[in-house]
Amino acid sequence: MMTRTQITLQSEVQTRARRRAAQLGVSFAEYVRRLVARDLTEPTPAADPSAVFALGDSGGSDVARDKDAMIGEAAAAARRSKRHR
Repeated sequence: MMTRTQITLQSEVQTRARRRAAQLGVSFAEYVRRLVARDLTEPTPAADPSAVFALGDSGGSDVARDKDAMIGEAAAAARRSKRHR
């Protein structure tokens, strides 16, 4: 349901708004409705920038330093799981 509303604008503001509405291919009333609707729309919350920090955090392990031990542990675990099948 639509309700009729009257507003008062400075002449230059109204002229510029009508020109912008014409550029957009909409009526002046539709242009004003869109502006009001956009202003009343709740903003989408911005993503928390802290979410991108520590994405590659290993939790304290150092693969470069410990790679040989890690490979050995993985190989031993694979051998154990094959034996228990």
